[in-house]
Amino acid sequence: MDELAEEFLREILSFYQGHKSELIPILLEIQNNFGYLPKEAILLVSNFINVPKGHIYSVASFYTRLRLLPLGRHRVTVCRGTACHIRGAPQILKEIENVLGIKEGETSSDLEYTLDTVACIGCCALAPCLTVDGKVHGAMNTDKVKKIFEASSVKGKHEQ
Repeated sequence: MDELAEEFLREILSFYQGHKSELIPILLEIQNNFGYLPKEAILLVSNFINVPKGHIYSVASFYTRLRLLPLGRHRVTVCRGTACHIRGAPQILKEIENVLGIKEGETSSDLEYTLDTVACIGCCALAPCLTVDGKVHGAMNTDKVKKIFEASSVKGKHEQ
């Protein structure tokens, strides 16, 4: 972490008193500013509120809103709702994992894609569906998945 980022983290912490009860608000504010919780931030927070790093990691990994890794430029979300599941969401997810070379909950090493699932997107009539950067793609099948990512820079990296 560079000096500017560390200085910014210290500025964030300056608004708090260092109480253990401030852990989640501090983590949320750091994530809102950095997009995730950098390791260096966790160390600073650990020292600031006097709790072990392991405790902070357990809190951060418990809450799905908190991320320990940066997000990719493009967010891919697959619906796992009942209608989508029945109509093939597991196969859609597996195909996306194959095409992007990452598993659910992961971000590609080039920080291009983050792949997640949700309980329901709310587009059941379009099942199975997914979103890419918030845009809904419905009536998905494995061929359509390939076409969505065909023109991306990821193509070829994971097919070798």
